[in-house]
Amino acid sequence: MALSNKSVAPSAAADRSELRRRQQPPRRFLLRLPVADGEDSNMSAVTSGRFMYFAFGSNLLKERLQMSNPSATFYATGRLKDYELTFGLWGQHVENAWHGGVATIKFSPGSDVWGVIWTLKNEHLTSLDNQEGVSKGIYARLEVSVDTDKGPVPCKTYQLINFHASPPSPQYKQVVCLGAEQNHLPAEYLRKLEVIQTNNYNGPSILDQIQTSMKLTVRRTEDF
Repeated sequence: MALSNKSVAPSAAADRSELRRRQQPPRRFLLRLPVADGEDSNMSAVTSGRFMYFAFGSNLLKERLQMSNPSATFYATGRLKDYELTFGLWGQHVENAWHGGVATIKFSPGSDVWGVIWTLKNEHLTSLDNQEGVSKGIYARLEVSVDTDKGPVPCKTYQLINFHASPPSPQYKQVVCLGAEQNHLPAEYLRKLEVIQTNNYNGPSILDQIQTSMKLTVRRTEDF
């Protein structure tokens, strides 16, 4: 009998332990789903009173964009799929401060437009609209999705409404190329920009103001 009791006791104890384990409430775990790269920062920018803007023309250059929109801050470079870059005016024989065609985008399956995503304060949406002539019917504001290393980013951008093809002035082309270099757009894309034909205009333009601003920035940096 003693041997029989000893052999049964451990089994009974195990049964009681298993019974207690089953009676305990199940453990609960909090699971945080993975967030796509860049999603947290995108949400942070939006919720902090800022918006994303995709630039592909003269506003590639920081000094140009910040002339009217000082809150502009670099976020990422990106690629807009199924669009191509082109230059034109919003009417025939239109005079403008650039003395030539300006950049716009045109739907073109299989093409790409590279550019820069800037974040701006919401209060500067009005100044950006004014720069692009939205109220005058020159550009229309669009909502697009731009591919970046951080994932797709929803952005605002602009497109000429009444497009008439027209080559840019050398000064406008120079600002676009400077902006592409400044923000390290792909070398192949930069080469495409460099071979764009211009209208050979030779005279004053907004480039003069931008160059003055860039020189002042360099001097301030050297002072420090």
